[in-house]
Amino acid sequence: MAIDPILLEQLQARREVARQAGGAGKLAKRHANGQMAARERLGIFFEAGTFQEFGMHAQHTCTRFGLQNKELPCDGVVCGTGLVDGRPVAAYAQDFTVGGGALGRIHAKKICDLMDFALEAGMPVVGVNDSGGARIQEGVDSLSGYGQVFFKNVLLSGVVPQVAVIAGPCAGGAAYSPALADFLIMTRDTANMFICGPDVIKAATGEVAELEQFASAAAHASLSGNIHLVADDDAHAMAMTAKLLSFLPSNNISDPPHELLDLDLADDPQMNEIVPASAKEPLDVRAVIDRLVDDGDFFEIMPDFARNLVVGYARINGVVVGIVANNPMVKAGTLDIDSSDKGARFIRTCNIYNIPIVTLVDVPGFMPGLAQEQGGIIRHGAKMLFAYAAATVPKITLIMRKAYGGAYLAMCSADLGADMVFAWPTAEIAVMGAEGAVHVLFRHELEQAQDPKKRAAEIIEAYRNEFASPYQAAANAMITDVIEPAQSRAAIALALRNTLSKRDARPPKKHGNIPL
Repeated sequence: MAIDPILLEQLQARREVARQAGGAGKLAKRHANGQMAARERLGIFFEAGTFQEFGMHAQHTCTRFGLQNKELPCDGVVCGTGLVDGRPVAAYAQDFTVGGGALGRIHAKKICDLMDFALEAGMPVVGVNDSGGARIQEGVDSLSGYGQVFFKNVLLSGVVPQVAVIAGPCAGGAAYSPALADFLIMTRDTANMFICGPDVIKAATGEVAELEQFASAAAHASLSGNIHLVADDDAHAMAMTAKLLSFLPSNNISDPPHELLDLDLADDPQMNEIVPASAKEPLDVRAVIDRLVDDGDFFEIMPDFARNLVVGYARINGVVVGIVANNPMVKAGTLDIDSSDKGARFIRTCNIYNIPIVTLVDVPGFMPGLAQEQGGIIRHGAKMLFAYAAATVPKITLIMRKAYGGAYLAMCSADLGADMVFAWPTAEIAVMGAEGAVHVLFRHELEQAQDPKKRAAEIIEAYRNEFASPYQAAANAMITDVIEPAQSRAAIALALRNTLSKRDARPPKKHGNIPL
């Protein structure tokens, strides 16, 4: 006996209501604004036919302020799982066409239930944020919902990757769920994120501020450092999310998605050409990275923030790596407050997800200056030391040129637990630069010299050769080997293969107390 056709018609009618969300008019308006609907965003993210929805028929339970008579399809959020590059991923997308995507009790429950499922199944979670905030009609229930989502964010942190996409408004308390994720991606022209709007800022402080100054993707990417990547539009944001996940394991007990190739140990003569003839000329570290990684495919994280440090993901002979590199093209590659925060966060993320770290060093020291001292450069710089020392993943360091003082240690020296340290012949490893050291150690001799400049140049050269040479560090077993720049890719590739099976037991404890 066949199923009653009326039941099937009712099911299809309910599904159609959910698919239409806020209606054709609102969908058309979003398209005109260059935005996709919630289902469209998930549709291009997941492989065709693999999306399995959670809670399509969920409805709000509020019976106040006229809301009981207003149907909110899916309660303003679409949740489910699907395949991305053949791997399962959980994702939710808030639907601004349904009650402004406002979060209520059931809305929050759907997100939390999905996160619980992802935790148990060991799969990444992607959240597309596009919401007017808390649903005012539900009062404290909506605040409770946010609290439950925040709790789940923290519970999943360090277990499965969490990626937040900001694709519309994300204001007030709503901003803290993305802030708790591992990575934030924000659309350039159609999204904003802030705690207090311009009117509140003006009322509280008297300052006049435009939304673009503090809430736009550009501001968050370059000034506040709140987000990691800027996307051109919704489609680009979902593509960037998929690309990012291609470097990450599904969870913290899985290996990254390495694509191990036959080892290519050939020299790369062009790497020798990248190194400037003079130590005073800045080295383009991105050119070095381009020759180190497979097919020049480097996925940079936070490219617009603290540009004196470059971080990102790549593969070297198929091995997924996180790269941390000083950038002498900006601020001479010094470590400052922002770059220390950026580096420490990235290092800890790599450690969580079992991703080997390759560190490229050309650092003259920590950034000097009153503003840096008053801003807490000691505390912030210590984050780099802590992050590297606490990391148990394979750590390979290449000292290219300058490696001075505490910044040398902070860039993963052997003493901070690097498994292998290579140095180019151009490397200078010392407490400080030869120029500064000579003027301290030989001050009296220089004052009495007939030609102080000439004598200083002679002493500097001798000092550099004797005390800053990589061979002194090699003689003291502080580095693994001195290599030609042309040998860098082969040396690092082989080192990575030899450390993939690394095991590093640490004392039992809840966690260390990183200086925040």
